[in-house]
Formats: sequence, structure tokens, C-alpha cells
Amino acid sequence: MKRVRFGVISASGMAESHMAAIRENSQAELKAVCDIDLEKARRSAEKFSLPQGSVYQNYRELLAREDVDAVVICTPDQLHRSMTEDALAAGKHVLCEKPMALTREDCAAMVDAGRKSSCKLMIGQICRYTPGFEKAKELIDQGAIGELFYVESEYAHDYRFVIPDASNWRADPQRSGFLGGGCHAVDLLRWIAGDPLEVMAYANKKMLRYLPTDDCTISILKFPHEVIGKVFVSIGCKRDYTMRSAFYGSKGTIVADNTSPFITLYQESLNGGELFGCGTEEIPIRYPVALGNHNTIGEIADFVEAIVTGKPVKTDALQGAATVAACLAVLDSVRLGAPVRPDYAF
Repeated sequence: MKRVRFGVISASGMAESHMAAIRENSQAELKAVCDIDLEKARRSAEKFSLPQGSVYQNYRELLAREDVDAVVICTPDQLHRSMTEDALAAGKHVLCEKPMALTREDCAAMVDAGRKSSCKLMIGQICRYTPGFEKAKELIDQGAIGELFYVESEYAHDYRFVIPDASNWRADPQRSGFLGGGCHAVDLLRWIAGDPLEVMAYANKKMLRYLPTDDCTISILKFPHEVIGKVFVSIGCKRDYTMRSAFYGSKGTIVADNTSPFITLYQESLNGGELFGCGTEEIPIRYPVALGNHNTIGEIADFVEAIVTGKPVKTDALQGAATVAACLAVLDSVRLGAPVRPDYAF
């Protein structure tokens, strides 16, 4: 059985989550790790029983290894383009963390690099592997709630300690909380309802005032088939992390998030009538789901299968670029104070 041999560029917590997922996969093998903080890379190597000869500070040295077939890029967003281009040029399959990049120019360059390469390029839109959201989409596709008319998602995450001051790499003027974290919510709604046709947004900054970007954004979106929606993003809110999402249809409603062991379904009717004297839309049905708000195991499994079988990856470069395009349209709307139509031409 062919095994896909991986190198991971970064030794961050998210990178280690991918390392663990690689180790869990019987068709994958972890071969090397790289980080500009060499001691950090060595600690990760020790944790995953890699020999010290598999530790690098320069990612190009990792890319030069003939026994590495694929790389996972978990570095700051500003580095995604150059590292992805270099990895594809070196003949490596690439799983690049979200957001794909911070500008249209970088996204377009990465799409072009993917087109020119015979290797796979996947963007890590992890919400598509979250068990609760996977179940919600399955039910929607089955017609459990009828025709969609409204969808919403939120990304509420207190970044007070994630971005403690303006020297952090996430404090880049091009990396707003809406693009950096809110791309999760935007990608989720794109997956469920399609590409937004038009967006209108407002934003403010009342919490993390030392950042060069807004910390709270709300956007109204028009989707195909007259579906409307909302995305709310706050990176300064005082509450527990959540991506609570809701999907409203002509025959029911689904409420889901990525931190609960169930999703809730309300339907127009159950077995064609009332239950216990109540209209069945008033009785919630709780579907149990596995917890896994960052299901890197599922993501790596999908990537490995695509490499081994040759089938397309689900979240390819065009999918990653489209999510960035929708996010950038929201930020343009905030700046212009007017509706904006996203440009998906890459």
C-alpha cells in the first residue's frame, strides 16, 4: 500500500494537530518538520518520534527531501503564496491553511501555480470537516428542511490573548479578523448556499483598539436562488468561542455549531402530524455528532485519498480563492459604505 510521506512547515499548535492527524492515517507517514524557531521544531519532532535529522529551520531544505511527497503549510497567512509556489515547483502536494492568502493578487498567483502543477493544492477550510456542519449539510441536501431561504453563521472568538499587542503577525493591516477568522463562517455559508452575489457590511472597533483593523463586523449577503444570509464576526467579544450557525428552510430549521455534541433540527411535520398535542416544528430533534471543531483527521484523510486515488480535492485553490474574494468584498463594503459584488474570476 502506497503511503503519502509528509513534511509539516510550522511547529505551531495547529501544525501539531495536522502532525497527529498524519500519524492517525494508515496511508500517511510524517517525515519532517520545519519552523524558524528551531527549538520549537525539535520539540515537535521529539513529540512525534522524528529523528533530529528530520528537523529544519529553512523550509526549502525540507522541500529538497526526495522522501517527502506532500507538505502542510501552517505558517502566517502572509507566507502562504511564496511557500505554496515553492512547494508545487518542488513537486510536492500542498495542503495550505486558511485563509488562502490576504490579497486577490496572491490568491490568483496560487491558483495559477496549482493549474501549472501536476500536484494537488488543497486549502484547509476545516469547517467542511466539522461533524456538526457535515451533518447539517447532509440533512439540507436530503431536503429535511425544504427550500433554503435564510442562512447565518458567526465567528465569535476573544483574541485578547491570541493577538496580545500590535507586534503579533495577526495584527497586519491586511489581515482583519473578518478575513483571518471569519473566513470560516463565510466558507461554511458558501458550502451550504453557494457563492454570495452581493454583500453589504458595517464594522467597528471598540474592543481591541490597538489593532489596525476593525474587531467587529456584520455582513448581509445575497446568495443564489433568492437566499439571504448574515455573517457576524467579533474577535474582541467576551464569551466562549463559538461558530453558532442556523439554516432556515420552507419545511424546517437546523441550528448547529462546532462546540456542541449535537445539532438541533426543527421540522414542519413528523410522521405527518402532531406529537403529544404539539405542532412538530415546536419539538426539537437533537442529532448527536462527534465533537471536532478542528477535525484535521478528516481533512488529512480527504487529502491523502485525493493524492492516492487521483480524485480532485474538495477545497481546491478555486474554492479557497472564492472564500477570500467574498471576504474582501465584505471589507470593501465596509470601506465604501455601499453594496459590493464579489469577483470570483481567478
